[in-house]
Amino acid sequence: MPKAVWSCILILVLSFANAQEDYPNLTQIVTDNAAIFSEEQLESLRSKLTQFESETTNQLVVLTIEELGDETIEGYANSTFNQNKLGQADKDNGILILFAEFDREVRIEVGYGLEPYITDAVASRIIRNTMIPYFKDEQYFEGIDMATDQIITFLNDPAALEEFKEEIASEGDMPWWVMLFVGLFLLMFVAAGGFIFYKSYASLLEMFRGIFIGKLGLLRGIFMMLFMLMPIAFSLVFILLPVFFMVEVFGWSPDYDSFFMNASWLLYGVVLFFVVTILLAIIKIVRKGKEDIKISFFKSDKKYMSKTFSKSGTHSFGSSSGSSSSSSFSGGGGSSGGGGASGSW
Repeated sequence: MPKAVWSCILILVLSFANAQEDYPNLTQIVTDNAAIFSEEQLESLRSKLTQFESETTNQLVVLTIEELGDETIEGYANSTFNQNKLGQADKDNGILILFAEFDREVRIEVGYGLEPYITDAVASRIIRNTMIPYFKDEQYFEGIDMATDQIITFLNDPAALEEFKEEIASEGDMPWWVMLFVGLFLLMFVAAGGFIFYKSYASLLEMFRGIFIGKLGLLRGIFMMLFMLMPIAFSLVFILLPVFFMVEVFGWSPDYDSFFMNASWLLYGVVLFFVVTILLAIIKIVRKGKEDIKISFFKSDKKYMSKTFSKSGTHSFGSSSGSSSSSSFSGGGGSSGGGGASGSW
């Protein structure tokens, strides 16, 4: 028995050790694990950032990797930052630029002490306006080099940083009456899309109900539902596109690239859509209490079909009818709480 206990403890210790090794131990101020820099570029960047640290004690660190694996760039950056204790312990003045080549993502992770200066908005604008345009042309060194120049300038020159923040604030400035007009105009499209969705979804719901009570043949019902999904998809375009546009107009900057590159949310959404629809159809049947659940594969009730899916209109949802360098580097004991920004290209 003791042997088994010690074996379990050993396994846990080894697992913990392996987990700790998932993140790089940084021994250089620039670590190019993705091999995107030439030797000259690497030495130039290291020299600049080492000089910046010696002059200010701020640690601006660059790490490039090939891929993130199963982790988000935010989690990878924060864990790497805190594992290496970037920045000085009494100042938390570290910044990590993490570049993931194959994932096409980049993040600026900011230590607690520098968050009032390099805010999330500042980091996001540096990524969006400085880094990503270079990255799209595969000029990775240029993008990172320019970004580090900007960060160094902002931390050394409060006036330049304040001007930069004012530019960010002015980007979202818009007269209230213009915002109101745009909002009402786009709301018309949302309302139109919502109406189409309501009518189409009501018909889809009735199709499921008809199948479950045996009045709509299963094969015919599936064929009809495929056609009904087209106006539903069309209505969602009317609803979502104006919403995305309003988000941009009102100054928010969501990371659409990362959102659309991970298509798993679409699969989950479709599955959830059909599960909810099926449950609602069953609830309607149970609430009425006059019909038993039975399924007919081929036969449909002609009277039911004529009454429910006539050319005069669609069934209503609510209707009662059923509608390399020699220099060494190490962190100084700093930490980060996740401040910064991420981007992709």
